[in-house]
Formats: sequence, structure tokens, C-alpha cells
Amino acid sequence: MRSLCIHPSGRYLQQPDGTPFFYLGDTAWELTHRLTREEIEHYLQDRAAKRFTVIQTVMLAELDGLRTPNPYGHLPLHDLDPTRPNEAYFQHVDFMIDRAAAYGFYIGLLPTWGDKVVDRMAGEGPEIFTPENARVYGEFLGRRYREKPIIWILGGDRPADTPEKVAVWRAMAAGLRAGDGGRHLMTYHPYGKTSSSYWLHDEPWLDFNMVQSGHGERDRRNDLMVLVDYQRVPVKPVLDGEPRYENHVINWDPQVGCFDAADVRQALYWGLLAGGCGITYGCAEIWQFYQPGREPMWHAHLDWREALLLPAASQAQHARALYASRPFTRLAPDQTVIAAGEGRGADHAVAARATDGSFLFAYLPTGQPLAIDATSLTGETVNAHWFDPRDGTWLRIGDCMRSGVLSFVPPSSGRGCDWVLVLDDAEREYAAGA
Repeated sequence: MRSLCIHPSGRYLQQPDGTPFFYLGDTAWELTHRLTREEIEHYLQDRAAKRFTVIQTVMLAELDGLRTPNPYGHLPLHDLDPTRPNEAYFQHVDFMIDRAAAYGFYIGLLPTWGDKVVDRMAGEGPEIFTPENARVYGEFLGRRYREKPIIWILGGDRPADTPEKVAVWRAMAAGLRAGDGGRHLMTYHPYGKTSSSYWLHDEPWLDFNMVQSGHGERDRRNDLMVLVDYQRVPVKPVLDGEPRYENHVINWDPQVGCFDAADVRQALYWGLLAGGCGITYGCAEIWQFYQPGREPMWHAHLDWREALLLPAASQAQHARALYASRPFTRLAPDQTVIAAGEGRGADHAVAARATDGSFLFAYLPTGQPLAIDATSLTGETVNAHWFDPRDGTWLRIGDCMRSGVLSFVPPSSGRGCDWVLVLDDAEREYAAGA
């Protein structure tokens, strides 16, 4: 049984054998609620080819998941009772988890969407959970998936902002722990523009924090949200579990347009270099598995199979490759290395440096010139490269003496011309793309 754990630094995740784990998630909320087994297989094949590592999905789904059956006519619960799960429904979930495991995925599994808990926000609901039945339901899930590659994600796009809500989530977490013996990591998916840390950072069951920077205005600084959680005590890993989705309308206003691949990459690298242990990709059509004939949410218009081919879904894997090229668990956010060119708004550059000074990443979302204080690195000589987030290629700049401030001009500039500057202590002999 594979089970992730927290890296000794407290900042990252790792496999049981100590191998660092890069969380590259895909948002597939309605996966088991809306897709047939053949469709699940098609989806998983595509995401495996694009090197995702986590599939985020929901057991009791958002889009009327309690009263609209799955493709085989099965509802998840008998009489809307969390203590009476429908075996036929969960056998379909079993299939999804087993097939995902066969492809090497972890499943970021939400036991329920948040509208099924005490909820005063919009949502299908109905509210069915109490602390008592939440514990029973959690223990059922924990036992059933004890040996599976699971990351438990409580919440479901809702704040834990009242004692009544927190009581339900605590009980569900206790049930999951009782059922799986504490074998799986646990986090919480919050409402937009918030983080799990706002209410739950000190909860002993919360292993790492999750931010939802959301789908509002273009160029919203999700790095600031991640950095706040990175600096919290006690130390816990953090990632943006729902940044802006590709093809999602900007700020829910179709007249403004939709987020494109450049928007997605910007949020991805901002969130990572601010201290994230990973990132999640999302797409307007894929989370809901929209297809013609279904009621679209947030102006979805592509069939989900077409949406699989949108460019940012393929580009996200390049961030994983970049991090794999260096011992990334040494990385820590460090804006002080930027001597000039930090920029504002869409131009804002972010930097992270290895704690031993052996390498440095700086992300330039619009390709603006940047100056780096090279004294933050070790060795006499600095090896410099540009990394292209659009296609994952490396462009050698050359070797520089590690003295004072070094200035760099990216190969291109403007919106969509983003670059990652990679500086290494030349003595370490890190290879481009290794």
C-alpha cells in the first residue's frame, strides 16, 4: 500500500521510501458521478500521458450528487443517509480508484462536497451531515480505502467558519482516521480566496494546508496567499488546490473573457515559488465533465474530451519536470535575491532559492529583465539557463562569476512570454533537464 507522508522539512510531501513527491493535481470533481467506466479510462489515460500525479474528485458530488444517479443508475446513499451507503455506487468508485492506482495516481478524495454539511451558501445540498453520522461515514470510507493511494480532502468549496461546521469536519476526520488507521494524509478544500489555515491550521488532523485562490480577476497574486501559509507556525506544507481554471470565465463575467494558458501558468509558478509543495490544474469543462445536452456551469462550451487538449494541461507537466531536475525539497521562497525587476501586477517576478545556496529559480511572467544578487548562491561560478514553461525546453545562457548583481534579459517579453531563470552553483554540475 502506497501512502504519502510529510517530508522532514515540514514543507513538502514524500513517498514512504523518502522519494520527494511533487503534487501535480487535476480537478475532476464529477469524475465518478458523471462518467462511465470507459470514459474514466479515457480520462485517466490522458492525464497519465500528461504526467499528473493526483486526481482530485468528490464522493458525494456537487451537481446534485445525492439525487441524480451515476451513469449506471446508482445513488450513493439509501434515503440520503450517510450511514447507509449504496454498495453498487461505491463499486463504481472502487473501479475509478483502482484504475487510477494502476496509472500511478493518488486520488485527492473529497468524502463530500461542502453543501451537504451545515451550509448557508448556494448549492444543491441537501444538508445531511451531523457529527454523529459524519463519523460513521468517515469510518466506512477509511476502512474501505485503507489500502488505496488516497489523500483525504475534507471541505468542498466551503468555509469552516462556525462551530457547527467544524464539529462535523472533526467528526468525519476522526472517522477516517479510525477506519484507515491514520495511513493517509488529510487536508481541507476551502472557499474561494481563502485557505484551510483560516480556521483549521491547528487541527491535529490537518496534515497540510490548501488554498483556493479562485477564479476572480486576472493577475490575482496567489503567491501571497501561499506565502502566508508557508510562514505559519506550526510548519505545514501548503499548495494552491484551486487556482484559476483554463477556459473559465474571468470573475464569472463572460463579457470579460476566459482564462487562457498564460493565466494558468502564471498562477501555477507563482504558487510554487512562493513555497507550494505542488499545484493543481483545473479546466472549466473538465471538472464538470461537460458535454452537449448537459446544463453548463460557468459558460462551459467545449465537450470535455476536446477540453483535455487545451494547452495548459500539457504545459503543467513542465513544472514537474523543472522541479525534478533539482533537489526541490531544498527550495524556500526568497524575494531578497531579486536586486531589480521584481515588478508589479502581471509583471511580478517570484524567486525561490535552495537553502544550501546550490541553485535558484526565478519566474518572470511577462519576460521582463531581472537582476539577481548572486552572493545568495555558493561556488565561484554560476551556471545560468532559461527554462521555457510553454514547452519545457532549456536555453543555456552561460557561466557567470558569482560576484555582486547579475542582470538577465529573457529571450522574449510580453503577455504569454513567461520564463524561469535557473541559476546553479556550477560545481554541483546540475544538468539542464536532468
